[in-house]
Order: sequence, then C-alpha cells, then structure tokens
Amino acid sequence: MSTRIAIIAGGGILPWLLADALPDAVFVTIAGQEADIPDEITSLRAEIERIGTLFADLRAAGVGAVVFAGALIRPALDPARFDDVMKGFAPRLIPALQSGDDALLREVVDLFEAQGFAVRAPVDVLPELCLSEGEMLGRDMREDEAMDAIRGHEILATLAPLDLGQGCVVAAGLCLGIETLQGTDAMLRFVGQTPPALRRAPGVLVKAPKRGQDMRVDMPAIGPDTITAAHEAGLAGIVIHAQGVMVLERDALEEALLATGLFLAAL
Repeated sequence: MSTRIAIIAGGGILPWLLADALPDAVFVTIAGQEADIPDEITSLRAEIERIGTLFADLRAAGVGAVVFAGALIRPALDPARFDDVMKGFAPRLIPALQSGDDALLREVVDLFEAQGFAVRAPVDVLPELCLSEGEMLGRDMREDEAMDAIRGHEILATLAPLDLGQGCVVAAGLCLGIETLQGTDAMLRFVGQTPPALRRAPGVLVKAPKRGQDMRVDMPAIGPDTITAAHEAGLAGIVIHAQGVMVLERDALEEALLATGLFLAAL
C-alpha cells in the first residue's frame, strides 16, 4: 500500500510548513498558482483540465494520500483541453464552481477518494497548529469581550447552512461585519471604516469552521497578518474555535499580539 503523501499546494505559508514536516512528500503546484520550489523537494505541476495526468503522476511517485494546504484559486477552465478524467468529472465540478467553498471542496475530495487517494488534514501532520480549549495568547480577555465572542459564535452557527464565510466581527453585541467570499482581510478593512457613531466598543473577530464543514480541506486559519489587520481595524482581539482553526507562524503571531496589545483566545 502506498504511504507517500502529496501536498496540494495553494498560497500562503502552510504548504511550506507541511513540506518541512514531510521531507519525503511530493509538492504539487496548480497551473496559475506556481511557486519557486527548491531542488531538494520532489514536485509536480498540475493542470486542472488534465487532472487524469496528475493522478497518474501521483501513482507513479508512490503517493497514497494527499493533503490540501493553502488558499486555492477557482480556475478558469478550458473545456477543449479536458482529458478523459476531467470530462467525466466536469458535470459535477462546473456547477460546484458556482456554489460555496463547501460544495466545491466536497466534489474535489470525492474525486480524489474515488481515484484511490486518502485525503488527510494538515493538522493530522502538524497537530500543534491548533489551540486547545481555554488556551489564550496575549493579554487576558475581558468579560464583555467574551460576551461578544459568544454572540459571534451564535451568528456563525446561524449562517453555517448558507455556506458563507468563517468569521464575523461583533462589538458590544452588534455585528459589524460578516466574512464572505472576499475573505477575512476584506471584512476587516470594511469594519475599520465603520463610523464611530455606530461602534460602541472596539470589537472582537470570531473565527470558526462552518457546521458540517470538511475539516480536512477547509479548516480556517489565522497568522500574524491577521493580528495586524485586526489591530488596524481597531479590534480588541480574536476568538477562535478550539481545535477548529489553524494558528500559523506561532512565534511571529505572539510577537504581533505583544506589539498590538490584542488577545487571542480559543473557546
């Protein structure tokens, strides 16, 4: 049985963290989202239209499992270039591309599993990426901020069936922003533009996975840039779902918390 792992690499630092932890892994970049890869790393370049070639290359490399890491762009597809595997998959993929991330990723996972590849989560490789319940970095969270965090979790739980985003901002019980397809940074920029008359408190960013979300391929993540963006938006801190949000670049993140005076709590 093949035990080698392939890293399906998107943007950001997560694919590289996994590559450091898995020196024997095959590093797969997607056409249109290439990266400079050191010579010592075994790598493949994949074209979505010719996904059957990727599967053949993975089998030839002895790969039996894949881990998706980093932000993947939604591709612009050229049906004229589809190979036989993609032709069979396209009737499911193309409608999913018009849906939310959950629907799209479910189809992608099903395809890889149907081809005989196990799909593993990044935290299976690096469990230290998650915080445990009650763990806190930076300053202590105040009671009013904890109440905003609870409100934020309620909002995200209510929105989960709509397959929107994985974050929101709550200040003094009022929702200042909801994450959508544009992502967390765009939401925080919007929140930062809130008129003072509408903002009774600095506010808290709440990040959590959507209910029923496949945590193997779409676990939310934060890093030091998230701390900086939250600070620029005037927030007091960030609350994440324990064991449900990856914390990247822990040392740099803690430095950012110290520099900004924000907190990070796992509930």
